[in-house]
Amino acid sequence: MITSRRAAKLTAKKHREAERLFLAEGKNLVEESPEPPRAAFTDPAALKRLSSLTTPTGPVAVFPFLDVSPEELLKTRDLILLLHGVQDPGNVGAIIRSAHAFGAAVALSKGVADLYNPKTVRATMGSIFHAPISRELDALAFLELAKASRFETAAAMPQSGEPPAALPRGKLIVAVGSEGAGLPDEVISVCSLRVTIPALAASLNAAVAASILLYEAHTRVLP
Repeated sequence: MITSRRAAKLTAKKHREAERLFLAEGKNLVEESPEPPRAAFTDPAALKRLSSLTTPTGPVAVFPFLDVSPEELLKTRDLILLLHGVQDPGNVGAIIRSAHAFGAAVALSKGVADLYNPKTVRATMGSIFHAPISRELDALAFLELAKASRFETAAAMPQSGEPPAALPRGKLIVAVGSEGAGLPDEVISVCSLRVTIPALAASLNAAVAASILLYEAHTRVLP
């Protein structure tokens, strides 16, 4: 049985990892899950203990971890976004929403914001239950694994890359880094294509860039 006291421990990452359970808050978010939660809390005392919001909205529900292995991820979708170095939970959540919208899976490299951080979960708006996700990956190892599974690989660059229209059809990994640092050279070097979004601004928010590239890649498979 999951009591509110036990559930409250899931606000800390170490307890989430130990139990492989996480919290989801809000009626609309909780109802996005195709499976019922392990527990759900609605009484004011429990919400005050469990909520990450100043004004709790409730309910707060407990769900098992959803992430899959990288090998399984490569079998779920032909379009996968590899996220590297993005540490803002809101951006990571927004990217997962876009992946869900455009039929993609998401690979989160080590150092990316925690998938099960309440802020990340909330920012997904329920897409965490629909987009296949793998996390804590070694980016280089994942790209090599993807190539062995016949995926093309593209690195998002702030300049000097091909236009998004150059993204190939078929099985594709698109790697996106943080707005400030971008992708490291070692990740760029193993990708077969470099792609740049034409823009008047010097750089784009990672969630915006990822969404544009996911849409562009998604259109390659539209009828």
